[in-house]
Amino acid sequence: MHEEIAVDPGSDTVETTDDTTDDGDDTSPDAREAVFEALKNVFDPELGLNIVDLGLVYDVQIDDQGGVDIQYSLTTMGCPIGPMIEDQMRSFLRGVPGVGEVRPEFVIRPPWTPEMMSDEAKAALGIF
Repeated sequence: MHEEIAVDPGSDTVETTDDTTDDGDDTSPDAREAVFEALKNVFDPELGLNIVDLGLVYDVQIDDQGGVDIQYSLTTMGCPIGPMIEDQMRSFLRGVPGVGEVRPEFVIRPPWTPEMMSDEAKAALGIF
C-alpha cells in the first residue's frame, strides 16, 4: 500500500491519495494525521513557528512498512538548520505508532515563499 500526502503551495489544503486497495496495513488517514501532528513539533528556530504551518513540508509518503519519506524545504537557500530540522523530524516521528524509518529529503523546487504558510503562521508573523 502506498499513500501520499501532498501540500499544494499557496493553499491551505492537503490532498491525500491511496493508489491501492486496503490490505489491512496499519497505514491509515489517522497515521498520516499523526505524522503531520508530530511534524508540528519541529520548529524553525529563527521564526519560532513549526515547519508544517510555515509550509516547509512539501510532501509526505508512508510506505507499507511504515517508512516515511518527507520532502521539505527551508525559508532560505543558505539556511544552515537543515540537519537540525531532520534530526527533529526523526526524533518526533520515533514516537508515532507504526512509523519505521524516517527519510527526510531537502528539496529546492518549488522555492519556498511566504504564501505557502498557513493563515495562522501568517497572522503570527504579521503577514496578511
